[in-house]
Amino acid sequence: MKTTADLVSDENLRGKRVLVRSDLNVPLDEQRNITDDGRLRASAPTIKELSEAGAKVLVVAHLGRPKGTPEEKYSLRPVVGRLSELIGKPVAFAEDTVGESAKSVVANLNDGDVALLENLRFNAGETSKDEAERGAFADQLAALADYYVSDGFGVVHRKQASVYDVATRLPHFAGALVGTEVEVLKRLTQDPQRPYAVVLGGAKVADKLAVIANLMTAADRLIIGGGMAYTFLAAKGYEVGTSLLDQEKIDTCAQYLKEAEAKGVEIILPVDTVIAPEFSDKVETKVVASDAIPSDQMGLDIGPESAKLFADKISECKTVFWNGPMGAFEMAPYSAGTKAVAAALVDATSKGALTVVGGGDSAAAVRQLGFTDDQFGHISTGGGASLEYLEGKTLPGIEILDA
Repeated sequence: MKTTADLVSDENLRGKRVLVRSDLNVPLDEQRNITDDGRLRASAPTIKELSEAGAKVLVVAHLGRPKGTPEEKYSLRPVVGRLSELIGKPVAFAEDTVGESAKSVVANLNDGDVALLENLRFNAGETSKDEAERGAFADQLAALADYYVSDGFGVVHRKQASVYDVATRLPHFAGALVGTEVEVLKRLTQDPQRPYAVVLGGAKVADKLAVIANLMTAADRLIIGGGMAYTFLAAKGYEVGTSLLDQEKIDTCAQYLKEAEAKGVEIILPVDTVIAPEFSDKVETKVVASDAIPSDQMGLDIGPESAKLFADKISECKTVFWNGPMGAFEMAPYSAGTKAVAAALVDATSKGALTVVGGGDSAAAVRQLGFTDDQFGHISTGGGASLEYLEGKTLPGIEILDA
């Protein structure tokens, strides 16, 4: 896989146009202010490197989930100011992706200039399942540039025009972010230092079952919290009240518990839980044992004994991957479990362990709870891509870079 380092060292990029697929899908508040700029900070180094090498840099990305037509609430315009600050120079903005505005902006770039084109997903061809439609849009993107750089790790598990098809039409390279992400994931899957723990949380057990199945041959222990834990607790025959529960997956979870025991893999579940009568931060909460949840109450965070148990298990490990919060961390009464796990990872990092926070809600949680990126070994920008890699799936956006 060739990288931007190869491109910069092998080619005179002055006057050359480089199309960079970044991941700028940042969360915005109701006033369209950025609430977490982690993905912008992760994307800036590659853009800056190419700009400093004299390239005309065309950044493409998506924001939100528009349905193939422009929607103002999904415009990338709010990103321009912060991206300019991070790379230390103005960023031009095109009002469309491949139309007259984009062509005009690109035509007026000088060597080293940077432009951001409007949301890729305002174009139906970006995410189309029809290869001809997707290919036609990829042709339009490719016509704007001389080289292609893939640096949006959060989308490499998608076979989309800007992720896959453009790479078949232009000389292609992996950006620094994608290169780092792949290197870290290889360390998790190819002879990781042991003991190796995977901490899984979040709401839906169904999203993580394939990962759990694959990790039972790779990890030494699986630590399960968050909403998904209640399906596992139900699989043990426990009452889980009105907690999140995937009824259809109870039997599967029961089977995994048996398989893990047979293979000598620890599955560690919460031993206590913070319960409330409803999902609210304005109701009375209390802590009960995981096998004593009343039928009219719901679990919204792991309890203090679970937090200590999880932290102790993490502290013994030399490799830790974490994806998914332990509770509804956005509300103060239910944030302690997630904070305890984050603190345990920070402690493990200080002792030399490789700790990886697997993107998405986990990355947002650690920042919201006051932790900084450099306290962990690596914070991934792609939760879904990370999980699919750990499932053993082929990621189209990575596969094409090796072609």
